[in-house]
Formats: sequence, structure tokens, C-alpha cells
Amino acid sequence: MTLASVPSSPSRQARRTVLITGGARRLGRHMALTLAQQGWNVAIHYRHSESDAKNTIADCSIQSSEEGLFDAFFADLSDETSVRALWDAVVQHFGTVDAVVNSASTFNHDTAQTFGYPALMQHLAANTAAPVLLAQCLHAHRQKLLAAATPGTEQAPAVVVNLLDQKLWNPNPDFFSYTLSKAALEAANTLLAQALAPLVRVVGVAPGLTLTSHMLSDEQFQALHQLSPLGRSSTPDDVAATVAFALNNRSITGTTLLVDGGQHLMKFERDFSLMTPP
Repeated sequence: MTLASVPSSPSRQARRTVLITGGARRLGRHMALTLAQQGWNVAIHYRHSESDAKNTIADCSIQSSEEGLFDAFFADLSDETSVRALWDAVVQHFGTVDAVVNSASTFNHDTAQTFGYPALMQHLAANTAAPVLLAQCLHAHRQKLLAAATPGTEQAPAVVVNLLDQKLWNPNPDFFSYTLSKAALEAANTLLAQALAPLVRVVGVAPGLTLTSHMLSDEQFQALHQLSPLGRSSTPDDVAATVAFALNNRSITGTTLLVDGGQHLMKFERDFSLMTPP
């Protein structure tokens, strides 16, 4: 169910539409505002953050340089039926979808010693299966549009952007199930790029330490953020700009853009949230 149904107008329908999972808060919100400013219609997925989703919708309208369409949609990404219902609701509301940004992520701590099936299945469902399913839905949607289009009409490929993590290139055993689920999603980039071309491009974006959390004080975050060859890791602006670049560059598929100030080049024995700053 959408939060705010706004009748579509021809100008709104002419804009490209992106679905951002986890778009209500943190990096997802920042990407939503950036893409709204760049002329996209934005569908914001949320699960627990309904009030934040409403705020992001309102702010997208303010950021938009011209009339756009913005709305929010609930889904439990760990449930296949809910993910399919999310896709159907977005297509019904916007008419078409041109891109999906898989930003939502389950991020719960476990280790190799505490690992169990339930934790892994929880992470795989939300962090791997849901992005793959949405890519599948986007491809099927494009096939329908192509079948209905005038012969010879050229269409730019649709795009899937998967948010990954620099720790895949700088591994440590913390957040064990989360890391496995993101590693599977990184592998899916290659497989999906092969399987869904030429109708859909698939690109990964892997930030470094970008936003603080309840596990870090402001002082700890600032110190850890500077641990990179460039003296700074990624900012929300850096990540959002890279996602926008991936959405717009028609020659990129089947690869991942690391946006981390070079943190993947340094060896970290622990996850950032469990590190003691120097």
C-alpha cells in the first residue's frame, strides 16, 4: 500500500522511475534525494520506517527540480510474496520502472563460532534473494515493454544497482552471515549481468565506512573514517553520486565500483564497528 497516492501527469510519466529499497533512511534516503534532484521519479521502499518514508517523500518533492512523482511502499524483503507485491504495487502506481537500487540490508552480528542456519537464512533472504528477485521482475517488465513497443524503437537498458561493502575486498570474520550474503550478491552481479543483458545492466557499488551507528561514538567514527590511503572514506554524497553515475552510464555492467577512499587496500582485522581507533 502506498502512503500518498498522487495522480500521474504526462510530465511525471516522462521521467524515469527508480525503486530504492531501504530508501526512507540513511544512505537510501540520501540516494532518493539525489535522484529526485536529478529528475527521477522515486519509489521508496520501507519496512519499519513509515514516518521516515513520509519525510523522505516530502523532501524529494522539495529537492525535485521539476514536477515529479514520489511515493513509499511497504514490504518485508525476507518474504518472497511481499517482494513480488512490492514490485506489482510500484509498477501499477508509476506505470513503468527503469531502475532498482538495492540499498536495504539486514546487518546483524554473528561469528563463525555463533553461526547458525536461522541467521544465515535471514541475511540471505533480505540481502541476496530480494535483490535477485527484483532484478528478475525488472527484466520481465522490460520484456513486456519491448514486446509492446513499435519495432525498431531503441530503449536504454534498465539498471539494477546493488549496494555492497568494501569488506568483501578486505575480509574479516565479523558479521559472518551478513558478509556471506553480500558475497553472494556480488557474485550475482556477474551472473545477472550475463543472464539479463541486453535489457538490464547490473552494477555493484561498494562503500567504505560512510555513516556512524549506535556502535560508534562520533569521535570513533571520525577516527575510523580517516583510516584510508586518501585520508577519508566515502561520504553519503560520494555514494549517491556513484549510484547516479552507474544508473546513467550505459556501458557499465557486471562490475562493482568501490567508493571507499581506498579502504579496501588496507588490512583490517575487525569490522569497523568493533575496531578501536588508533
